[in-house]
Amino acid sequence: MPFGHPMRALFALDPDIAFLNNGSFGACPLRVLEVQDAIRREMERQPVAFFADAAPGRIREAAGVLARFLGAAPEDTVFVENATAGMNAVLRSLSFAPGDEVLTTDHVYGAVRNVLAHLEARAGIRVVEAPLPWPARGEDEVVAAVEAGFGPRTRLLLVDHVASRSALVLPVARLVALARARGVPVLVDGAHAPGLLALDVPALGADWYVGNCHKWLFAPKGAAFLWARREAQAGLVPGVVSHGHGGGFAASFDWVGTRDLSSWLAVPAGIAFLEGIGAERLRARNHALALAMAETLAAAWGTEVGAPRSMLSAMAPVRVPGAPEASWEAGRALRRRLWQEHRVEVPVMPVGDALWARISAQAFNVPQDYRRLASALPALTAGA
Repeated sequence: MPFGHPMRALFALDPDIAFLNNGSFGACPLRVLEVQDAIRREMERQPVAFFADAAPGRIREAAGVLARFLGAAPEDTVFVENATAGMNAVLRSLSFAPGDEVLTTDHVYGAVRNVLAHLEARAGIRVVEAPLPWPARGEDEVVAAVEAGFGPRTRLLLVDHVASRSALVLPVARLVALARARGVPVLVDGAHAPGLLALDVPALGADWYVGNCHKWLFAPKGAAFLWARREAQAGLVPGVVSHGHGGGFAASFDWVGTRDLSSWLAVPAGIAFLEGIGAERLRARNHALALAMAETLAAAWGTEVGAPRSMLSAMAPVRVPGAPEASWEAGRALRRRLWQEHRVEVPVMPVGDALWARISAQAFNVPQDYRRLASALPALTAGA
């Protein structure tokens, strides 16, 4: 099946909306939802046999499929509910002394910033946010900005692979190398990366890598993973300590009490869907569409794209026209009006001193979707 509108039939999306926000929560194909529903029915036919007998092996089997997709070993890969849960598991398992520093960037995800603020209050750490040049001009500036943030008390580098607000693809391997040269461990927030980028997680050299499966990997909501280098697994504890505690990395994360396992067990179906339509072909097509439409929007609005083509993927930031207030409240208000008045779904977020529309391109998107945004947004920001 060709990409574009024919793909809409494979998803549950309302056909009347211009859905330009795959990056937030993804869109799960109907056939993957059917697999999930079948797992749920199996679970309810004999719950005890499902959880007590089948679940441990099924979880490891699904984790093995995911691990192979990531270039990783199954025993180093565990499921978590979402990327934030994985980031919590690592950050709240580490030991810090008062005055220790965690180095990140000012593009860090809001929920992760809250975890760091919690550690500031509870453990007395200091969070250092390296300010990334914006709009971005190249990888070298990003590397230089992060390098300047290291100090004698830096105990952890935390970086996004793809920054949520700005859609910027950070040069993770180069940033990991900076930290390695200083003996600093690295935690990567790869929430957007699986399926969006070609990944070989161990090759990046980080200690821990967290990613979502529901955004670009076509899995149901509630499926994400934590990968940990073998030497960095000791002491990691999931957010819920349960019966698997003390049994090793995989055992402690696989069983965190009774939960709906269908999203985890349906991850192989999401991967199969992606590979069935051609993962590399889809990434190339979505990348090209996102960049072309970002440039079209910037030209129509008289604004700019926030980063060079080499630092973007199937998401791209375009500065909003006019001069609306660069605040989360103003961005949320614009997103709601675009949806309510024009049936266009796109996030609008503050980066630097302006608001930016972060467009996504997925298999079902076509240029007409972006033309609706191009004509709708200026009327909402006129006079702002």
